[in-house]
Amino acid sequence: MSIKASFFSRLTSSNLESKLVTVIKPGSGWQFVDFNELREYRDLFFFLVWRDIKVLYAQTILGFSWALLQPLAQIVIFTIIFGKVAKIATDGIPYMLFSTVAIIPWTYMSQAMSGSSQSLVTNQRMLKKIYFPRLIFPMAPVLARLVDFGISLIILLPVLIWYDIMPTWKILLLPVFVIQMICVAAGFGMWSSTLAVRFRDVKHAMPFVTRMLMYSAPIVYSASPISEKYRLLYSLNPIVGVIEGFRSCVLNTPLVWSYIWPSILVSIIFFVSGILYFKRMEWLFADVV
Repeated sequence: MSIKASFFSRLTSSNLESKLVTVIKPGSGWQFVDFNELREYRDLFFFLVWRDIKVLYAQTILGFSWALLQPLAQIVIFTIIFGKVAKIATDGIPYMLFSTVAIIPWTYMSQAMSGSSQSLVTNQRMLKKIYFPRLIFPMAPVLARLVDFGISLIILLPVLIWYDIMPTWKILLLPVFVIQMICVAAGFGMWSSTLAVRFRDVKHAMPFVTRMLMYSAPIVYSASPISEKYRLLYSLNPIVGVIEGFRSCVLNTPLVWSYIWPSILVSIIFFVSGILYFKRMEWLFADVV
């Protein structure tokens, strides 16, 4: 019996020694994205994006029609109030056309930023139980809302046909501003979701912040009356470049590079700094949330 016990003890110890043990430790200092790790968890990433898409319209009567109705309602209201009543100058562009091109990307950004800002708080149970790249949480709503954005582009077709607007070579630049739009939403989401873990005021501040951002960009008004002295300061708002870029590409208006280049640069800085700050604070999410 003792010989058998000795044999099995040696066998068990050798099996244990042959097993690989992975130790997960929090990173220290400033870090960037580990793309290999994200690729390993791509199935979970896809699942969370798909979950966000389904949750948006679960148990609704109209389903994906809400992706059309929400921006369409804003377009009608803005056209009546700012176009007919206030008679806001639009550089000769019909106000419905002027507002439609701006409201579609803005609706995407506002909804993606709101969803991303609370992603860590709403998923805190999953956050505490298992390990996976936390960056998946704020990025999932940003990608999920692209479905709404794609559907809402359908609104543009009849409006462009009605006003006899034909696409030109500038439409080839539209993907640049779509990428910038995603970067703005993702950068804002990473900053706000990180802050929301420690400061729950973010949840209450988001409606106010998104409302202020809407009026700080040329969505309901034209940027042309902005004084030359303040144009550089105004263009540091990354949303300005997105809206001006969309209008130029779709409506064939002049590309105002004095607004676009600074806005693109700020968008890149905002996106990269959001990643760095998110990764810097990632180690305390599970303890604080």
